[in-house]
Amino acid sequence: MKKPLEELFDELLALQEKKLLHFAIKIIPNITPDDILQPNDYPELENHPFFRYEEGVLKGIHAAKMAVLAWNREN
Repeated sequence: MKKPLEELFDELLALQEKKLLHFAIKIIPNITPDDILQPNDYPELENHPFFRYEEGVLKGIHAAKMAVLAWNREN
């Protein structure tokens, strides 16, 4: 059973992934969720500052979740 904090992070991740995909679709209409995992394959995404910013937010949420989970396991 997931703890409330883990559920919160999962919800934040899902929302940010959705936001990132919706933005990518505006740039490349036929892009898939798997495609945005490798934006370097798409110069339109790779060089788009807003896309890269939002991708960084997603990576930051992942890092925060991992840090909290690791801290919880240690304590």
